[in-house]
Amino acid sequence: MVASGTFGYAREMQGIVDLHRLGGILPKTITAEPRIGNAPWRTVETSAGLLNAIGLDNDGVDRFLDHHLPYLATLSAPIIVSVAGRTVEDFTYLAGRVGTSAGVAAIELNLSCPNVSGGIDFGTNAESCRRVVQSARDACDVPILAKLTPNVTKIAEIARGAADGGADAVCLINTVLGMAVDWRKRKPVLGNGMGGLSGPAIKPIALRCVHQVRQAVDIAIIGIGGIGSLDDVMQFIVTGASAVQIGTANYYDPTLSMRLIDELPAALGELGAATIAEAVGTLQTIKK
Repeated sequence: MVASGTFGYAREMQGIVDLHRLGGILPKTITAEPRIGNAPWRTVETSAGLLNAIGLDNDGVDRFLDHHLPYLATLSAPIIVSVAGRTVEDFTYLAGRVGTSAGVAAIELNLSCPNVSGGIDFGTNAESCRRVVQSARDACDVPILAKLTPNVTKIAEIARGAADGGADAVCLINTVLGMAVDWRKRKPVLGNGMGGLSGPAIKPIALRCVHQVRQAVDIAIIGIGGIGSLDDVMQFIVTGASAVQIGTANYYDPTLSMRLIDELPAALGELGAATIAEAVGTLQTIKK
C-alpha cells in the first residue's frame, strides 16, 4: 500500500506508478471541513528522515466525495480513505459519509497525527480509542483500520482498545513526535514548533511496536515506518505485519512500490513460503 499524506490523491502519481498494481491506495487524510493546515515551514529534512507539520491541510469531505473519489473509484486498486476528527462525533460522521460511498474499500482512522491540536488524543488512551473505533464501526460496513501513534507508553494496550472497538486491523506506526531548531535565531524551524518524524530513523521503533502488538491482538497489522527496500518489507512481515505501507520513500523514490511488488515473490521463496500469510509473524524470539 501507499501511505496517506505521501501520495496525494493518486492523480499526481499516475504517470509514474502503475496504480492498478498497488495493494491499496490511501489518499491524503480528510476532515469534515476543509483545513488550511499549519503555518510554514511545514517540512524539515533530518539526517535519517523527514519532519513534517502539515496540519492535515485538505479539501474537506464534500470536496473529496465530489471531486477526488470519482477518479479514485476508476482505479482497480482498493481505495482506503484516511479520516481524522476532533471528536467522536466527527469520526462517526466521516465514517458514515465515506464508508457508505461507492468505490471505498475501507477506512483508516487517523487517531495519531502529532502536528494538529488534539490529533493524538484518541490514540493515547485505550478506552477513548475503543469508543471512536466502535462509533465508526457502527456507522458503516467497510473494514476499519486504526492508525496508532508510537508516542505512548504501552502501544499494545491501545491496540487492544482498537480491537475491542471492532477494528479489522491496526496500522503501526504514525510519525514520532520531534522538532528541529535554528540555534542562531533561537527558534524552532517548523511553524508549528513540533512535527512528526518519518523515514528510516523510525523503522526500529515501528518494528518494536509491531512485535509488541502482534503478541497482544489477533487482528491484522499493517506495518508503516521507514520502509525503503525489500529487506525492510520482509522484516515487517516476519515480525507480524500482514501488509505494509510505503510513506516517506514515495518522495525520494516514487517508483519504489513497483519494484517491491516485483521483488516480493523471490523473497518469499527464500523463506520457503508460497504466500505472504505463511511468513507473517514467524520471527523467532528469545525466550526469557
